[in-house]
Amino acid sequence: MLLALATRSELPAWEVDDRHLHGALAGLGIAFEQPVWDDPRVDWRRYRAVLVRTTWDYQDKLPAFLQWSERVAGLTRLDNPAAIVRWNTHKHYLRALAAAGVPIAATTWLDRGQRVDVAALAARMGLREGFLKPCVGATARETLRFPVTPAGCAVAQAHVDRLLPAEDLMLQPFLPAVLTRGEWSAIFVDGAITHCVRKIPVAGDYRVQDDFGARDETYLPTPAERQLAETAMAVVQRAGGPCPAADGRPLLYGRADFLWRDDGQCVLTELELVEPSLFFRHAPAAALTLAQAWLRRLATDRAAAT
Repeated sequence: MLLALATRSELPAWEVDDRHLHGALAGLGIAFEQPVWDDPRVDWRRYRAVLVRTTWDYQDKLPAFLQWSERVAGLTRLDNPAAIVRWNTHKHYLRALAAAGVPIAATTWLDRGQRVDVAALAARMGLREGFLKPCVGATARETLRFPVTPAGCAVAQAHVDRLLPAEDLMLQPFLPAVLTRGEWSAIFVDGAITHCVRKIPVAGDYRVQDDFGARDETYLPTPAERQLAETAMAVVQRAGGPCPAADGRPLLYGRADFLWRDDGQCVLTELELVEPSLFFRHAPAAALTLAQAWLRRLATDRAAAT
């Protein structure tokens, strides 16, 4: 049995988390390769299953990435499934989760091609400091923090005018707790939390990714925070719920990201179900849990086919 961990070309040298997954698969005697998702030479039929892992350039090639996921799913098993990939790669999924009762930051959705007045929207939302981000993005791509002043709104307006003709955007309040408390994440395998981490940006920055020098550490959420993460994942997995691709069964993996509001309550910022970093460096045993869960699903597939 040969498995694939789909990746990108020119993977950043600092990516080490999945080495624990590689070790877990090797320890179980499972052969695997790391094909580049958009390499036309790859024959995906060679693989018993494909796990979407470090495909961290998909946001720049989204139509091709969605086509790839559907094509691969037609040739072999893909986790998470192609329908989940399609739903989760555009942040409009947060609208569906909010409608289902999952708390997110107050958001004004800016639709591609729309003409908007940023200053007027910010005033209507009662913002003192605003935050803009694309609905398709990763690694803080094209995000903008701006003060709601004439000068700040002018910068934000130029940002929107440049991007909105081609893509959807989100306008939210900037949550200053990220500067000191960072962002915390719950990592799920087979529907259950395996570990949590907190990502802390460098002084004066809001970006919590390794690319910008942020650090991360193990995090112990409060019972209420843990319950919130479990609820968010349960909502997206519920058959007939906000995700049209859900069938009621646990997803193989996922990561829920949260920020703190000024009142100390948490809001969901992302539910990463496609290619999240799973921070195995803080919980190596979780990599084995993922490998074993993946193999159980393959065994179930095989049993169902016989």
